[in-house]
Amino acid sequence: MKIYALVGKSGSGKSYQAIGLCRRLSIKGILDDGLFILGNRVLAGISAKRQDTKIKAIKTALFTETAHRDMVSKKIESVDPESILVIGTSDKMIEKIVDRLGLPRPSETIYIEAITTEEERRIAGVQRNEMGKHIIPAPSIQLKKEFSGYFIHPLRMFREGRSGKARVSSRSVVRPSFSYPGKYTISARALSDIALIVCGGEAQVSSVLKASADNGESGAVVNLSLILRYGVNIIDTAQDLQRRILEQVERMTAFSAAVNIEVRGLK
Repeated sequence: MKIYALVGKSGSGKSYQAIGLCRRLSIKGILDDGLFILGNRVLAGISAKRQDTKIKAIKTALFTETAHRDMVSKKIESVDPESILVIGTSDKMIEKIVDRLGLPRPSETIYIEAITTEEERRIAGVQRNEMGKHIIPAPSIQLKKEFSGYFIHPLRMFREGRSGKARVSSRSVVRPSFSYPGKYTISARALSDIALIVCGGEAQVSSVLKASADNGESGAVVNLSLILRYGVNIIDTAQDLQRRILEQVERMTAFSAAVNIEVRGLK
């Protein structure tokens, strides 16, 4: 297994550049902030960006917890990729990560200054330090469960490859709790109110018996009990409502959420 390292200070755009670098060098996997990513899939790990303090985030990125370390190490062993890109803020951090996971030392180290311009790094720093935006080199669909209840936004980059065809790089923007100067929350009542407004505009819904939401540690969940109009297709209608409510929750709050619908009767 060949190990590559990508080194740069925090907020310099490492995670943003990782996918493009992997394509150029044919690197199969990525270790970034506690996650093991292979291709477009998160195979194992816990994201440091899911932590609520910077100290916890650093510990997660270094695989300090034994259970976390073992989970990722076993997955890497079972998949046995040809190559992995390890992302870190310093050579010392890279060494700690590979040692902790039982991986070989990097055979090649790429520094962020060698693959980005000063302006690109400046913009990345503004996005991180002033706007609190963090990049994860994986599609949002792969992060929905872990980042349920967190700000999450897909980022798709179109670039022309060597063949002249457009290539799509999928990344995700998240805003971890530790990126805020203070505590920021959206109440469960606000989430359930969004669902009620969506249902109120649907002719297929006769009445809403109960609407509730939870925005706890397990993520944002909206629960509805409904009476539908007689004659509608129950499954199709419920699925369409789930989609519409989810779209509005994400549009209005930027939260990823789960929507549970119980149909109690027809009228």
